Amino acid sequence: MSHAFATSVLHVVTGTTETVTDLTADCERFLARHAGSGDGLLNVFVPHATAGIAVLETGAGSDDDLLAALHALLPADDRWQHRHGSPGHGRDHVLPALVPPHATLPVIGGRLELGTWQSVCLVDTNKDNPERQVRLSFLG
Repeated sequence: MSHAFATSVLHVVTGTTETVTDLTADCERFLARHAGSGDGLLNVFVPHATAGIAVLETGAGSDDDLLAALHALLPADDRWQHRHGSPGHGRDHVLPALVPPHATLPVIGGRLELGTWQSVCLVDTNKDNPERQVRLSFLG
């Protein structure tokens, strides 16, 4: 059995507002280049202390619902001990405990095995950091 490993970094501009950015097409392009028709795992990792990776439905309001829920759970106010950056920025450092900085997903026949309405998304509530890196790694 042969094993393949490939990795690449995406550069994502999230801007200065809270965002959920769909990375599914980027993941599929990466797999088309590196997975062939093989089976394996895709790991998606964001090496930032204030962003996460989520698998959820987008485009039907779920992405906005996620941001609203995070805002309700993690208000951008002065309650946080971590106080540099924009007011309430400390909450951005708590985000990865709720939306982890990684996801590992099955790849079958070179294709990402997501449910019908699932997308791979970068969740970024940090308005102070408009550019992010996301590492894609395939192990097959």
